[in-house]
Amino acid sequence: MSYQVLARKWRPKSFASLVGQDHVVQALSNALSQQRLHHAYLFTGTRGVGKTTLSRILAKSLNCATGITATPCGECEACRAIDIGRYVDYVEMDAASNRGIADMVSLLEQAIYAPSSGRFKVYMIDEVHMLTKEAFNAMLKTLEEPPAHVKFILATTDPQKVPVTILSRCLQFNLRQMASSTITAHLQDILGQEQIAFESPALQLIARAANGSMRDALSLTDQAIAYGNQAVRESDVRSMLGAIDQSYLYELLRALIAEDAAGLLNIAQQMESRSIGFESALNDIAALLHLLAVAQYAPQSIADDHPERQTLLDLATALSAERLQLYYQIAILGHRDIGLAPDAYAGFTMTLLRMLAFKADSTTAVTPPASSSDENGNSRSGSTSPAMVGSARAALAQSYASSPAAKPSVPETPSPIGVVEAKHSTQEASGEPFDRIAMAEIPAQVLSQPASPVVASEPAAVAMPVPAEAPPAASIPLLAWDGNWRALVENHLSKLGLVRALAQNCELVQFEGDVMTLRISESHKHLASANYLEKLNAALNSHFGRRLQLVINTSQDANTPARQLAVEKAELQDQATQAIMNDRFVQGLMQEMGATIVPNSIKPLH
Repeated sequence: MSYQVLARKWRPKSFASLVGQDHVVQALSNALSQQRLHHAYLFTGTRGVGKTTLSRILAKSLNCATGITATPCGECEACRAIDIGRYVDYVEMDAASNRGIADMVSLLEQAIYAPSSGRFKVYMIDEVHMLTKEAFNAMLKTLEEPPAHVKFILATTDPQKVPVTILSRCLQFNLRQMASSTITAHLQDILGQEQIAFESPALQLIARAANGSMRDALSLTDQAIAYGNQAVRESDVRSMLGAIDQSYLYELLRALIAEDAAGLLNIAQQMESRSIGFESALNDIAALLHLLAVAQYAPQSIADDHPERQTLLDLATALSAERLQLYYQIAILGHRDIGLAPDAYAGFTMTLLRMLAFKADSTTAVTPPASSSDENGNSRSGSTSPAMVGSARAALAQSYASSPAAKPSVPETPSPIGVVEAKHSTQEASGEPFDRIAMAEIPAQVLSQPASPVVASEPAAVAMPVPAEAPPAASIPLLAWDGNWRALVENHLSKLGLVRALAQNCELVQFEGDVMTLRISESHKHLASANYLEKLNAALNSHFGRRLQLVINTSQDANTPARQLAVEKAELQDQATQAIMNDRFVQGLMQEMGATIVPNSIKPLH
């Protein structure tokens, strides 16, 4: 007798023996027990999760000699014939090779006849999404109202390609990818009955490589049995799959924790000598970091029989959550950008060194020489993590705090206003106008810090008190300004996004000394969130070179720049419309040829 592969030999023949799809089994079993039968079923899911197997079990349940049941006997003529694929009233059609309208018409013509020996004619159309548009249209009516003796079972790996008109006529079940633990347990049971020696880590590797498909797992197990000469060993499976030895990954993480750059490079060289793919290695590092994060927050989620359970728990304890998350992000970005590196080795080692260079829990940073950054102070790295930004900001704050030009006359803690003045004078000395200074250049420690402005109903308003240590307003020269709020918004706040929208919908009521009072209409009050008000206040501080007190009132009506602009646009539109309507040529076309002007097609030139 010829050898039968495991995927066919151990194909489930009943609902009870089907693993990993309990939600579908329960629904179908209840429907069969209660005789609530649908005329069309749609099974969706990736390859090897049991769509065809489930179809055959359902066909046996409908045609079993014991009656319609959720537990077919498996011994009657119908059950045995369906199992071996010779039952005349159960037809499996591959839509990938029989996808035309002629094939569908032929099937539907046969469907009208009564079953030859069974209770129902069951038509199973596999990969139904491959049917042509015409074939789908041909089956629509029959699929909606088939003869009482016909049941349709459709299966597909790509339900998005199935027309909604077909989906709406079917009872749909989504078969899930199987968990690695489920696949491992099933393989252990099968190999135990086959009396084949195995190692649990080897089965876990196979389950991981199967990616949720039980058929793929059984096929890989067949291959492993042949490779290992009637035994499934971890070393053989690793060699067969070309899997990276996990010990390298653990050594890499230990070197990272110890901040051992030489050790990292040595391990990378060993991986290169063994021709291990660096791109897949970064992917495996990210997967391992994910496991460590799970071990940190839910150690009970790591299975007791996991071959590296204790190692995972030890590493999870040695790494802080912040560093782990940073390493994961850098590994993901390194995997994405490795194709842009000079070579894979350089991309891999630079990713590891980047993990050493930036630490999520560091509080200080070394200020790099001016030659190591571009003219805007930006890092030259292709990818910037939050840790990089934090380090750069800390270095910038340190440089401001230690700069002689930035030190005010007040000892110890520098006054925010003094810092802004020093920055202002530095910019003037360089010939660059102060209002072009980007707010990102001023560190958070030395920014002017206004209290959060509060939107109040008219006439009440809440203003920010001036701190006692701030110098009086008279000691700080006002930036020359003509009081044109609209020009200020359009010329100096044009790149602030929604903050500009807030300013456009505010009216300047009063500006005296350090206090600026604005008015916003009730209809735009939603723009005045605390976040945007603080950003607007900071932008105004930057423009005027002093710390201002921003007061916001609400009103039913306000003459804002946005309203002024809307009025001007409406006037221009009216003028353009009148010009077109009064044009003699246009009037002639309308009178003599019955021409009409398309609504909303008239646009002003300016």
